[in-house]
Amino acid sequence: MHTHEAPERPPVDAQFVKELRRICGTEHVLSGHDETFAYDCDAFVIQKRSPDAVVLPANTDEVAEVVKLCAKAGVPFVGRGAGTGLSGGALALEGGVIIAMTRMKRILDVDLRNRRITAQAGAVNISLTRAVQAQGYQYAPDPSSQMACTIGGNVAETSGGPHTLKYGVTVNHVLGLTLVLPDGEVLRLGGKEEDRTGYDLVGIIVGHEGTFGIVTEVTARLVRLPQTVKTMLGVFETVEDATNTVSGIIAAGIVPAALEMMDALIIQAVEEAFHFGFPTDAGACLIIELDGLRAGLEEQAEQVQAICRTHRAREIRTAANNAERDQLWKARKRAFGAVGRLAPSNITQDGVIPRTKLPVVLKEMDAIVNKYGLRVANVFHAGDGNLHPLLLFDEKDPAQIRAVVSASEEILKLCVAHGGSITGEHGIGIEKSSFVTCQFTEKDLEAMAQVKSVFNPRDLCNPGKMFPSSKGCLETTMARRKSVAL
Repeated sequence: MHTHEAPERPPVDAQFVKELRRICGTEHVLSGHDETFAYDCDAFVIQKRSPDAVVLPANTDEVAEVVKLCAKAGVPFVGRGAGTGLSGGALALEGGVIIAMTRMKRILDVDLRNRRITAQAGAVNISLTRAVQAQGYQYAPDPSSQMACTIGGNVAETSGGPHTLKYGVTVNHVLGLTLVLPDGEVLRLGGKEEDRTGYDLVGIIVGHEGTFGIVTEVTARLVRLPQTVKTMLGVFETVEDATNTVSGIIAAGIVPAALEMMDALIIQAVEEAFHFGFPTDAGACLIIELDGLRAGLEEQAEQVQAICRTHRAREIRTAANNAERDQLWKARKRAFGAVGRLAPSNITQDGVIPRTKLPVVLKEMDAIVNKYGLRVANVFHAGDGNLHPLLLFDEKDPAQIRAVVSASEEILKLCVAHGGSITGEHGIGIEKSSFVTCQFTEKDLEAMAQVKSVFNPRDLCNPGKMFPSSKGCLETTMARRKSVAL
């Protein structure tokens, strides 16, 4: 079994920080607990560890120089985008240096004739679409955090989003990458061309969770904006009716641009936050979006509405204009933030199951959560079978933390037992590193470790992620919190 044992790393001393400042400029280097405190976790809040230093480089050359310095000194380093990751992927587990892409946010090239766009890794996801929207194009993958998350982070996790049911996830749209290897060498892989000969190294790197090196630039595919869009809200008395509707739509041969579900708890939180007009007494709502050519779309929408009524939808609303559509998607994509009204903390899982198993898995998941005395709110990519249960708790209570970790493990094992996966788009990171053995064999993990060692032989780049560690997430967290308290 491949496990991660944290080796002894040299300390980051004043001379090392001085060298970082020489490379990136004094104002772009943070050191000391007070300055690096904001980088002690990403959106996976259970486990925290402040880095020894944070650098904010401006370009690939500066990233390469920082990495060379770390490699020479044997100091671990971690790439970080906006910190919106949900599996602890940007956590500086062993201290060292966080290389933050905050300043690397430029759109470098737009080639509309060939439908390509190149951006620095720190460019926010939505900025790619905004750069070409007026000309009738878009960058299709749209994570719920697209107003904040970065294209480099999307590449690391091969992020999805509501509209990837039809358009595909990040790996389906990335054509080229610039990667700084853990020794500081700069690789430029792929490019604008559609089909490449030889090994698909770009495909290997997309989804690497930051363990192969630091991605600094990305070339991606653009797609045309659809001629027309029709967005509907189906209101159901029960989760079971809503999930059966999902299977019914896909079984009819219809592939919506998006097919999202929200349960009662999420509906209440979102309505309180955004006042969209969601019925707070509903058991579940489906957001169903169709897009494409004008010809035939109205007939397809009528077919979808008929399927909803077959499964006892009590109401079906259609967005009357773009403003209503935008408001509906605003409510959906900011649902995770709205959950802050329900509890001080939450953890979002992203197990995947066959969509026909949605009714039974959601029932079994409720039983797991109830067993641990927790509450769960569900908002997820129903068309993909990509669950996003938000477990509500208070991170100041150690007993609740233990309950959340145990419930999370059981939920992920439940997904695997029903023919699914432990992650769809959030990644393994540190959160699921202790759970991977429920899906992968020892030989699977050894093969993955061998691929990683080709890129990252000294494990200086984002160490401690993806593979089982000698201590699980919970034990490591509690031990560190105890040491801080002492």
